[in-house]
Amino acid sequence: MSMEERAKKILEACLRENSKNPVEIFYNIAQKEFVRIHGPEHHVLDGAALLTAFHNAGGNIKLQSSLEELMKRGLQMPGATCGMWGVCGAVSSVGAALSVIDGTGPLTADGSWGKHMEFTSGALYSLSQTGGPRCCKRDAFLTLRDAIAFVNENYTVELEQSAIECCFSRQNAQCIKEKCPFYKKDKKKVAFICVHNSCRSQIAEALGKHLAPEVFEAYSAGTETKPQINQDAVRIMKELYGIDMEQSQYSKRITDIPDPDMAISMGCNVGCPFIGRDFDDNWGLEDPTGKSDEEFKRIIGEIEKRILQLKRELE
Repeated sequence: MSMEERAKKILEACLRENSKNPVEIFYNIAQKEFVRIHGPEHHVLDGAALLTAFHNAGGNIKLQSSLEELMKRGLQMPGATCGMWGVCGAVSSVGAALSVIDGTGPLTADGSWGKHMEFTSGALYSLSQTGGPRCCKRDAFLTLRDAIAFVNENYTVELEQSAIECCFSRQNAQCIKEKCPFYKKDKKKVAFICVHNSCRSQIAEALGKHLAPEVFEAYSAGTETKPQINQDAVRIMKELYGIDMEQSQYSKRITDIPDPDMAISMGCNVGCPFIGRDFDDNWGLEDPTGKSDEEFKRIIGEIEKRILQLKRELE
C-alpha cells in the first residue's frame, strides 16, 4: 500500500469519528491495518486527529477540505525527520494542523505565526525530555497531549482529554517500556482458589482489587459453586472495608475466569481442588464458615496481610 493510499484511508476514518478527544481519535485509527507501528503516515494522522477533534468540538473549520490540506502537507514530509533533521514529524503535523485552523502562512503578520512556533518548540521539548529511540505512538501521545492544552488555552473550543495508556508496546521492538510515560505494564492475573468459591477466596479477590489493583488482577474460583457468597463474609467485609462483594463478585468455577499467571490455594489440605497444574502457593487458611465474627475478622486480617505481601513481591 502506498503512502498516499494510507493517508486517504486515514482521512476517511477521521470523517467517521465524532470524538472531541484527539488522542482517542488517534488511538482508534492507529490500530487499523493501514497504519504501521512506525511510518510517515503519522505525519498525516497526528494533525488529522487534532483537526477532527477541533471540528467535533465546534471549531469553525470545514473538516473535509482542512483534512485534505493537512494530508497534502503531511505527504511532503519525509520519514525519519526526527533522527535526521532533529524535528519530529508528529510535532510538524500538529503544527500544520494549527496553521490550517488559523490560515497561517509564511507571511502572516498576526500572532498565530509566533503562537504556532511557541507550541512546536514546547512540544519538541516534551519529546526531548523522554528521549529516543523514536516511537511514532509515544511522540503522537506527547504532542497531542500538549496540543489539547494549547487549544483549550488559545481557542474558544474545549477539547476533551483522558489518561493515556499505550497498547502498542508489544508491536514496537524499540519500546523503552518503563521510561515511557504511557507504558502500560502487563499485570499478572492472580487466582485465589478454594472448593466452593464462597468465602476465603472471595475475600481474597475483593481485597486484591481493593489493595493492589495497580499491581495484579485478582480473580477467585472453585471446582464447585454456591448459590451465593457466604453472607457473614459479605456483612463483615462491608463493615470493615465498605466493600459489597455481592455487587461485583459471584461464586464461579475455574473455567469461568481467565487462565491465571499465579494460582493460590486458600488452604484446603487433602480436599484441595485439582486445577490442571500445581498451585503456586498454599496459604493454609482455616475456613471461618459457621464460626464467630472474631474468627472471621482474624482470617480476613490474615488475608489482608498476605495480599499486601504479594503486592510487594510483584511490584
